[in-house]
Amino acid sequence: MTPPMTPPECHGISVSTALWRDGWYQYARLLPSPNYGPRPASAQIDLIVIHSISLPPGEFDNGNVQRLFINQLDWEAHAYFQSIKGFEVSSHFFITRLGALWQFVACGERAWHAGESSYRGRKNCNDDSIGIELEGLEGGTFEAPQYETLAGLSAALLQAYPIAHIAGHEHIAPGRKRDPGAGFDWPLLQRSLALPARYFPAIS
Repeated sequence: MTPPMTPPECHGISVSTALWRDGWYQYARLLPSPNYGPRPASAQIDLIVIHSISLPPGEFDNGNVQRLFINQLDWEAHAYFQSIKGFEVSSHFFITRLGALWQFVACGERAWHAGESSYRGRKNCNDDSIGIELEGLEGGTFEAPQYETLAGLSAALLQAYPIAHIAGHEHIAPGRKRDPGAGFDWPLLQRSLALPARYFPAIS
């Protein structure tokens, strides 16, 4: 796996806090992706979108997700990869089963994680969201270290950006996507962040 890299100069939104440098989080391993673009000039970064991913599905800790996001996945390495061959995608962050945190796109830039989507009355959620991928299976459960890392990262994002909504891919692309799915513990995340229910999709 390519080692973490020093973040390049970035022309996105700059956040001047001890935790951030030009949209790069100081506690993440940095592996810049070529799959990003500028946000619209009017965009407000007010949404966190939580996803789940594993490549191949159900196999963990093999570096394939990182390779996918930097366009270095070997399409011939597994039969499943043929179904996603040529995809150019990215997320701002990826959290492994052990809670390790990777960042691929500066938060001021538009990562390619949401696809066709709509939430809180707005379409094209890539324009104004932060994408966080959790290593796991759609509908499956997640590990305690992942929730700990997710809560810490989300708290840092809440301090740095005008976050008003936290949702799953399934909520912004209903019928098309189902991740992170029923195994994700939304009440645990809400309690960890001490946020009111209005930040979240309907949860029980």
